[in-house]
Amino acid sequence: MHGVLDYVTVVIFALSPSLFALSETGATIAYTLAVVHLLMTLLTAFSLGLIKVIPFQYHGYVELVVGLVLAVGPWLVSFLSHTDQLYFSVMGGVILLVWLLTTYKSPLKD
Repeated sequence: MHGVLDYVTVVIFALSPSLFALSETGATIAYTLAVVHLLMTLLTAFSLGLIKVIPFQYHGYVELVVGLVLAVGPWLVSFLSHTDQLYFSVMGGVILLVWLLTTYKSPLKD
């Protein structure tokens, strides 16, 4: 289930600049997060990973940090619009919720 949510997250980040009228800076950040999240998902050692070089537990650490930064970070900078701040804070909250609901033990048998 986590892998499906990861790919949905990639799509949301990729489409959000158009859907939510993000600023140019917000759009750049969203597109960058889409690419990074896609690469991390493709490289994670779980059922929907393609290359499986990143342990699932490390994937969880990255999601925790990204979730926290997105939830709080937009309010600490002045170069994002209010819409950007709300969008990234909500996405950070969603990532943190998925993090809380996931057991980050390796789901693959060696």
